[in-house]
Amino acid sequence: MALNTAATRHPTAWVEDGATIADGVQIGPNAIIGADVKLGEGVRVGANVVVTGRTTVGAGTRLFPGVVLGEPPQDFSYKDEPTELEIGAGCTLREHVTMHIGTARGRGRTTVGEGCYFMVGSHVGHDCVVGNGVTLSNNVLLGGHVQLGDNVLIGGGTAVLQRARVGAYAFISGLAGVTRDVVPYAYVTGRVAWIEGLNLVGLKRRGFDRDAIRTIRAAFEILFHGPGVFQDRKAALREAMGTDPQAASILAFIDAAPARPYMQGRRGGLDEVSVDLLESGR
Repeated sequence: MALNTAATRHPTAWVEDGATIADGVQIGPNAIIGADVKLGEGVRVGANVVVTGRTTVGAGTRLFPGVVLGEPPQDFSYKDEPTELEIGAGCTLREHVTMHIGTARGRGRTTVGEGCYFMVGSHVGHDCVVGNGVTLSNNVLLGGHVQLGDNVLIGGGTAVLQRARVGAYAFISGLAGVTRDVVPYAYVTGRVAWIEGLNLVGLKRRGFDRDAIRTIRAAFEILFHGPGVFQDRKAALREAMGTDPQAASILAFIDAAPARPYMQGRRGGLDEVSVDLLESGR
């Protein structure tokens, strides 16, 4: 065990030989750290945490009591291959969060970005790719191979079907069932989820101004409420707004997996007034 002298652990913690423990790591009561685990500088491990498998935890990340990381994937194809889990710096994993290693049939690695916040009981399945600044509320479930872009926020009790993709800056409300890909910037709601509009609050918090929000709104109108089938509307968006950075990011998200099923918008279009209310602070 490479336990740095600047690290501390409770007498009841178990750290297996071979584990790499950096400066300033704190390991709490009854925690278990496996032989292939790497804990970055300043990681704090709470009571009864289990970190096993080929798992890397980035600097400054905090693991609250009951977190379990690096256990085998819930996939019948897994045959003890040497797959991995990688968690970025500055993340917070609250009580009873679980994350599994990847599969040989998939990416071979489950990846979580930096500065993410995972609330109580949330789960990241095998081979997932989670971007930076992502927030999962209580009991959010990500199936295997799910991809979340940067700054996605998902409300409590939501389940995201395996292999679904959610674009950057999207917001998914609580108790939703996400079965199709969600384009960037979308606000998603419903038990069988659909796109309600834009993630207005999230966009404002991330520094998007009125003009940028109106541009994204116009792109959504073309893509989800224009004439023709989805492919026709995608072509119309490319022709009308393909050089705009926000529209281009939506098109790039779709072009990366053009055959995927995409979540659609509610009938009736987007509410123009909502942008003005947001900007006025009402």
